[in-house]
Amino acid sequence: MIAKDTYKTILNPSEEILFKEKSSKFFGYAYPVSSEIEIKNHLDILRKKHFGAVHFCYAYQIGTATIQYRTNDDGEPSNSAGAPIYGQILSFDLTNILVIIVRYFGGTKLGVGGLISAYRTSALMAIEASIIIEKTIDIHYIITFDYKNMNKIMRIIKEKNLEIVSQKMEMNCEIEIKTRKKNAEMIYNSFKNIFEIAIKKVD
Repeated sequence: MIAKDTYKTILNPSEEILFKEKSSKFFGYAYPVSSEIEIKNHLDILRKKHFGAVHFCYAYQIGTATIQYRTNDDGEPSNSAGAPIYGQILSFDLTNILVIIVRYFGGTKLGVGGLISAYRTSALMAIEASIIIEKTIDIHYIITFDYKNMNKIMRIIKEKNLEIVSQKMEMNCEIEIKTRKKNAEMIYNSFKNIFEIAIKKVD
């Protein structure tokens, strides 16, 4: 069985969506993210934008090989907001995504069932307002070599159609390349067997 080397995420932040239920307003947003710092920044921006809102509920999932996720009910009854938002992320099979739903209370209580339904629907609308894309899971390698071996290295990079991430060209040269996960072992071996060249995986 070949290990999966693609994942689905969203291309850019979604359009703002609005869902209304019994006078309560739910504003939904989806963002592509890859770190907790980005998540905090998006929350801070929305808290300033919606300073009159009562709840900022969210869920996120980041990572491919190792998955990190979190749900937050932000004062709503336990599992009535974060969990249904996260459920929508899972149903679309997405990662590296944050979905935030901002609620303005309209004076009428919705009950736990009503809240679950409202947050689920708002999250669905936010994701549907996004462009879903498939990306490859890439492995990065650093190749270290003497300048005299430059031609050997560049020939393989060209032959294998590899993407150069960064390079440092001095007497001791360093090139960082990336390749799809499914090709990683083959690429590693292509360089490993060459005399006077060192290759290591970037963690």
